Amino acid sequence: MKKNPRPPTRAPQPRRDSPASEASRAPRPVREDLVLQACLEAYGFVRHEGRLADRALDFTLRHKRNLYSNERRAVAERVYALLRRQRTVDFLLEHAHRGFTRLDKTRQDVLRLAASRILHGEPPEVVARTSALTGQDADALAALPTAARALESLPPEKRFAIAASLPDFLARRFREVFGADAERAAEAMNERAPLTARLNGFKGDREQLRALLEKEGVSATPTPLSPLGLVLDTRTNAFSLDAFRDGWFELQDEGSQLLGMLVDAPPTRVVDACAGAGGKTLQLAVQMKNRGDLHALDVDEGRIDELRKRARRAGVHNVRTQVIPAEGPEADAALEPLKGKADRVLVDAPCSGTGTFRRKPDARYRLTPEMIEDHVARQKRLLERFSQMVKPGGRLIYGTCSILREENEAVVEDFLAKHPDYSVRPVAEELGAELGAKVGPGPFLRLAPHLHGTDGFFGAILVRAK
Repeated sequence: MKKNPRPPTRAPQPRRDSPASEASRAPRPVREDLVLQACLEAYGFVRHEGRLADRALDFTLRHKRNLYSNERRAVAERVYALLRRQRTVDFLLEHAHRGFTRLDKTRQDVLRLAASRILHGEPPEVVARTSALTGQDADALAALPTAARALESLPPEKRFAIAASLPDFLARRFREVFGADAERAAEAMNERAPLTARLNGFKGDREQLRALLEKEGVSATPTPLSPLGLVLDTRTNAFSLDAFRDGWFELQDEGSQLLGMLVDAPPTRVVDACAGAGGKTLQLAVQMKNRGDLHALDVDEGRIDELRKRARRAGVHNVRTQVIPAEGPEADAALEPLKGKADRVLVDAPCSGTGTFRRKPDARYRLTPEMIEDHVARQKRLLERFSQMVKPGGRLIYGTCSILREENEAVVEDFLAKHPDYSVRPVAEELGAELGAKVGPGPFLRLAPHLHGTDGFFGAILVRAK
């Protein structure tokens, strides 16, 4: 009998950053009772009240001021680890613990957190003791390997959905998109994402930033694809670093950095049409060398306010922010002054977020097929609306953080069918042959965690005829 259960895709291996090993290196021992209480509160907010995971954790930890820093990390890691494997954990417990579904919510959640820790490599006896589990509950943890064998015996399609901890409809889409690679792709989506910084080129170069971080006790490694990024190997609160406060970097996934590179923004007139809080806007400002006009548009005033703060910290001066209506004639009127005048328009469209499950594991359980249909309809409307800003000879760059073809290639194909004056510029022509080869074949940018170590991203460059 194997010591620990594993899903049939691939068992998560004990890592240096696992809660157990982190606690063992911490200057203070983890007070397991306090950590468990905080985990139960945060996880309960997500599972039973429908709150977003990041907000639930932020709320919980802000009210748990007596926790040590290593305990706060343990809470976040354990909650996120469980959310990534929630469907798998529930299946295993339902087979290992007779009557599991009839237990009260708190007892179920204690068992879920314990089973998740075992699934991620911690010894069952240690987990049982630190979770204060005895009797039938402790026996259930010991029975998880038997439950894992029951999972492995399921028909492939059903086994994949449960082992990947995906709703059935998303599991089918993963298989459609990734084919024989679906299990690898799903497994990578259930790993913890790296903490990646993008250099602010106004401040200096990547090696200078690396040296500054080293002085603050943070080890960093250059990102393998983006020439702008560093992976922060030392676990830290990046927002507390002097290098961050002084505007040397922003936190931005490497895939997002590559999408920004597709814009190749000239120092003339550029539009970031769905700017959000401005991560790529600031990247484009560096490409433009703080010259020309960079228009940052969004429907959310709060995000635009955050962009303005970030721009000040980064030393960006060429951004013009604008809150625009979401739909209707008012939206069209707000964009009229830019009609046919932009050299580049970036539409980083709202989407299903299926490429970001490493960072937002709870999103998969909220998503429905109807929501994806709504996203696709909105994406088509946004491309149609913002393409009117592109001047002859200019470029429209479309991107999402989705892995689904219906939000990516299909949206581009629909747009091209309606706009014969646009053509596709292969991304390798923009990124260069060497980097283009690394991001995969074909005319589009298509990134995935199991292939590139980034979040899942899609990007297309569409050129308007002169």
